[in-house]
Amino acid sequence: MSASDGPGGNLGREYVRIYEVGPRDGLQNEARPVPTVEKRRFIELLVAAGLREIEATSFVALRAVPQLADADALLPLLPRRRGVRYPVLVPNLRGLERAASAGADAIAVFTAATDAFAEHNIGMRVDASLETFATVLERAGGLGWWRRGYVSTAFGCPYTGRVEPERAVRVAERLLDLGVDEVCFGDTVGVAVPSHVRALLARATAAGIPMERVALHFHDTRGTAVANVVAGLDAGVRCFDASTGGTGGCPYAPGAAGNLATEDLVYLLDGLGFGHGVDLPRLLDAARFIAAVLGRPLSSKVGQAGGWDPQTGQPVGRGSEG
Repeated sequence: MSASDGPGGNLGREYVRIYEVGPRDGLQNEARPVPTVEKRRFIELLVAAGLREIEATSFVALRAVPQLADADALLPLLPRRRGVRYPVLVPNLRGLERAASAGADAIAVFTAATDAFAEHNIGMRVDASLETFATVLERAGGLGWWRRGYVSTAFGCPYTGRVEPERAVRVAERLLDLGVDEVCFGDTVGVAVPSHVRALLARATAAGIPMERVALHFHDTRGTAVANVVAGLDAGVRCFDASTGGTGGCPYAPGAAGNLATEDLVYLLDGLGFGHGVDLPRLLDAARFIAAVLGRPLSSKVGQAGGWDPQTGQPVGRGSEG
């Protein structure tokens, strides 16, 4: 059954994990750093909305992403609640040590499907990055931490063009062999359409990668992110990255626009009958907050229109208009 057939069929209340990347991926490309106190408040609002996996920051070199230079100060300030996880990006053992000192218990490592992008993004080719991550992931596993591996440019690279599914899947297999709990395929420059998603996931399945260990990360550069989520749902993926307010982009991917907005994803999942645990009006409070902090209007579709109550025909979650 297709996810687009809605909640009346076999979907029931299947659960989808929403992996929030707004505090990290959503802010890393801003021209000016967001104050730590505002980041903390943003994350508090996300937790209040029901999000339980929030990628909080990145322990990379300060000069590489100055917008996240407060990682060591931010992480200890975050509200610790049962069932809430704050993964952080780490590039090497030094980053892991910093993350451990700040109280981390979940990490993500990040490579790419192409050498060109990996070199621009993390200063090394794919093979070298995996060699570096082997020690990082082993150490994190010994600490009992949850571990994720990103495969950026899984559908297309801004430097080399189209990426064949086999190439991205091979990198994902190597990350799984290194011990990650989950691999996330990223459409870094927002070029994928549903047929590309289906082809990649079919190749991953053929390689023996269980869909429960796969996440998808879509940028909405060309307006296809929601359609790509439906393709992922149809293939059995049940974890999707999103950024509240639709903020974000990659500093090493020219032309990359914002991420899939979390509020747009929540509206879609509600309409399709999937459970996710997120309260849309509260999520919109968080989206409006971060838009105000960044000094620009909220640009996501649901952020502008609000949700919709099919019983009354009225929008919901629009503040004084809801």
